[in-house]
Amino acid sequence: MAEATRGKVLIVDDEPTIVEVVGRYMERAGYETYSAGDGPAAVREAERNRPDLVVLDVMLPGFDGIEVMRQLHARRGPRVPVILLTARGEESDRLVGLRDGADDYVVKPFSPAELVARVDAVMRRVSPPDGEDEGEPPIERGPLRIEPATRRVFLDGAELELTHREFDLLAYLAARPGRVFSRDQLMEAVWEYPFFTDTSTVTVHVRRLRAKLGDDPAEPRFIETVWGVGYRFRP
Repeated sequence: MAEATRGKVLIVDDEPTIVEVVGRYMERAGYETYSAGDGPAAVREAERNRPDLVVLDVMLPGFDGIEVMRQLHARRGPRVPVILLTARGEESDRLVGLRDGADDYVVKPFSPAELVARVDAVMRRVSPPDGEDEGEPPIERGPLRIEPATRRVFLDGAELELTHREFDLLAYLAARPGRVFSRDQLMEAVWEYPFFTDTSTVTVHVRRLRAKLGDDPAEPRFIETVWGVGYRFRP
C-alpha cells in the first residue's frame, strides 16, 4: 500500500533549480509535488492534479503568477491556498498578491526550510487534524455568525466568501472581543510565524476583511484600529 502523503503541492517557477530544491524539501517533509514553469502550464497542472496548495512565483513566462492565482480562485470547487514567491524589494507584487487572495508570500532568495514551515502552517489552517474544530460552537457577534466547524461566515444571513487566512484572522479576533492585538501578535497567533518581520500582510488582510464586512474604518461595527497599537474586535 502506498504511503499516505501530507498533501499535494504544485511548485511553479521558471527557474529549474528552485523547482528542484523546493520539490526535494517538500518531499522530505511528506508532500507529493508537481511542477510547472510558466503561467499556462501552471493552470493546466492545477486542473490535472488538484493540488492542496500552490507555491507560485510572481514573475512567469506566458502570464504572471497573479493571473495564475486569479484563474485558480475563479474555478469551481474548494479555494486552493497560494504562497507567492516574490523578488526582494517588489513590495507592490506582495501587496497585489495579498489583495487578490494569496495566503502568504516568501521573498527571494529564501530558505527552503522556511518555505516548508510556511507550507506546514497554511496546511494546518486549511486542513486541521480530525476533530480539532468539531467541538467549537459558532461565534455570534450581532449580525455576524462564524462557524469554526464548517469554516463559514454569515453576515445578516448571507454567506461571505473569505480566504483561509481571512477566516482565521476574523475568527481569532471575534473570539476575543475587546482585546487589542498588535500586528506582531497577530502574525504569531494567526500566521504562526514568530520570526516573520513584515507585518504589512496583517494590514492588507484587515483591509480586505473590512471591505467584505462592509465595515467603515472611521466608524467600524466589527474591526477597530487602535492607533499605535493594533486591532481589536469591538465588544
